[in-house]
Amino acid sequence: MAKLNFEFKAKTHELETLEKKLQELNPLFIGEDHQIDIYFNVSTGRLKLREGNIENALIYYERSDTAGAKQSDVLLYEHQPHPALKEILIKLHGIKVVVDKRRRIYFIDNVKFHFDRVDQLGTFIEVEAIDHAGESGIAKLQEQCNRYASLFGISQQDYIAVSYSDLLLEKQA
Repeated sequence: MAKLNFEFKAKTHELETLEKKLQELNPLFIGEDHQIDIYFNVSTGRLKLREGNIENALIYYERSDTAGAKQSDVLLYEHQPHPALKEILIKLHGIKVVVDKRRRIYFIDNVKFHFDRVDQLGTFIEVEAIDHAGESGIAKLQEQCNRYASLFGISQQDYIAVSYSDLLLEKQA
């Protein structure tokens, strides 16, 4: 399924405080997911296989590596976990890097919130304003991201321009 996202990721040392701030808005709590994201070598965009206890998906996305809220074009295939899919992808593309994280997931309407603890990297908040049906438009999604960045007190230096996979690769280099 193709969908349009407008999203931001920010480093934080106040993960619990920000989560409590969101909880004051009575979001829908989905749960805590232990996610293993396996990134594969591809010539354009990013391709990852997410294995979790809540979310399992093959995800391809293209997004600019700029700090702040930005557009992300996503192709998402949700599936039941099966080892053959991972084996095929590994044989075709090879593993680029593996991201291991614990993610607490919430929703308010079309906006998804992630409170992440990423092995080797620390704690982050991610906000994704999602247009599933092509009805919201980029301006509305951008406004939603800006509103929540303001609510959480995210400053320009808090934003992360790249994916967790890129941060891990930088750290390993």
